Amino acid sequence: MDTVYTAGLGIAFLSVIVAFYAILREKDDLHRILLTDLAEILALVLIALVATDLAEALILPGLVVGISELMAISEVYLVKESLSRPRYAPLSIEIMDSAPAILSLALVLYGIVLSGFSGGALAAVGAIFYFMCRGHDERFAVVEAVSGYAWALWIFAFFIFMVLPEYWLFGVMTAGGAILLKVCGKMSLIGTMRGGHDE
Repeated sequence: MDTVYTAGLGIAFLSVIVAFYAILREKDDLHRILLTDLAEILALVLIALVATDLAEALILPGLVVGISELMAISEVYLVKESLSRPRYAPLSIEIMDSAPAILSLALVLYGIVLSGFSGGALAAVGAIFYFMCRGHDERFAVVEAVSGYAWALWIFAFFIFMVLPEYWLFGVMTAGGAILLKVCGKMSLIGTMRGGHDE
């Protein structure tokens, strides 16, 4: 069993090296971004093989960031290849006109209660539903700022676990709230990157 684990760890580490070497050799910017995502996935495999609690906590945020990067790459590819999506008639659903704010608020509040990764996903569903019903104005700088602060807060929570373990409950709540903001911010971008106003 130890031999298989060591071999898997070595293969994952070697794959990461090959991926980074491919990034250095690649000339096309779009392909470089794709290779960066590949290297990230391989790094997550390497982290998973370490099999510690901290490694487990790193995997979910890493997947969220990776998915958001793939979404952004897809939008870049659509623009680069001059691909356009077909136009459809707008949906005429009464609940989308009468109650988007109430339903979105309920989903966001329930997501806050759940906290963590699942809470962030649920809160993001509420945000997406609101954007679908009421439209949106793309303000990526705000989302990026919130996401960055959430990431720093998440790291700070782990320092609390390591340095001040007696305050573990505060650390858990801080980490859960930070991941909620991180996941909500990333997932709320789904379907919004269509070349609109960016501030």
